[in-house]
Amino acid sequence: MKAIYLFCLIVFSLSCSSSTDFVDETENPTEETPETPTNSTLYFPPINSENWETATPESLGWHTENIDVLDEFLEQSGTKAFIILSKGKIILEKYYNNSEASDNLPWNSAGKTLTAFLTLQAAENNLIHLDDPTTSYLGVGWTNMTPEQEENITIRHQMTMTSGGDFTVENTSCTDPECLNYLNDPDTNWYYHNAFYSLLQPVLNNAIPDGFDSYFETNLKNKIGMNGAWIQLGYVRVYFSTARSMARFGLLNLSKGIWNTEELLSAELVTESQTSSQELNPAYGYLWWLNGKSNYKLPTLNATFNGELIPNAPADLVAGLGKNDQKLYVVPSKDLVIVRMGDASDAELQGPSGYDNELWEKLNLVFGD
Repeated sequence: MKAIYLFCLIVFSLSCSSSTDFVDETENPTEETPETPTNSTLYFPPINSENWETATPESLGWHTENIDVLDEFLEQSGTKAFIILSKGKIILEKYYNNSEASDNLPWNSAGKTLTAFLTLQAAENNLIHLDDPTTSYLGVGWTNMTPEQEENITIRHQMTMTSGGDFTVENTSCTDPECLNYLNDPDTNWYYHNAFYSLLQPVLNNAIPDGFDSYFETNLKNKIGMNGAWIQLGYVRVYFSTARSMARFGLLNLSKGIWNTEELLSAELVTESQTSSQELNPAYGYLWWLNGKSNYKLPTLNATFNGELIPNAPADLVAGLGKNDQKLYVVPSKDLVIVRMGDASDAELQGPSGYDNELWEKLNLVFGD
């Protein structure tokens, strides 16, 4: 796997150019749903430019004496890239452990949020409907289920981890039909089954005349000035990009689907994607993790835990969370976007981890919360 990873990075570095290279920041001096920031209150970095406006932690009244504590924690926990945006401007941007701003790093499952955005764009453009049977796009026999069981699975089930597939198989990332067996009816159990998520991209690839990759480039990546590429690693397609590109996508979601003056996705659909998608795991939307709920489920476990997903974080936080502690936090009540990319802080876990709460403990020292 390491050899594949290194090969992909070499190919990636030759095939992808970044429009968001590092600019040193010193160059530029409750349960209620918060109001969406308006474009007049948010800054959007220009497309195809290295420029990105900054502001100082002092200007926001942060406790700057605690930044060193955060800094040490990030470096010692395997972090490679860390960015905090406030209202779109860079407040902190740090690179650790022999990493640079131009490095293309894996999003892992935080990239599920990219697929969610594209799926909703396709639905808004009437290329698909979320309640369409997946079979309509992948054909009969895409699973090892009976035709009736297979027909009951929809795109919405794929987006909410409620497809009902058998999660006791040896490899829940395997998308071969023989790996996709029936266990429960859809909507009766929540389980973080990667294979059913991964098949969303083939669904879109068959539904969109120009295919998934072209649609992604034209309707999202180029619109907000991201760099990056999807790379196939075994059964899974992983997105690689700079940390700034992840921050751009976070900013797009903070602004509820509007980039500067252009609406890429309606605010209603962005909000729907970041609202509890079912009652089985209220901390899960359409491939987004949600804080502030009374209980939650975790990947690889078929159990419910009481309390909030990240107790130290704001209740309105929504997150893209990937294996090995890839973090994209969007906090509307504070106009914040926070990116953490790098190696696993401890155990290699999918999605949420104890690191989320530890990191927010250090962030609160800086924010003064």
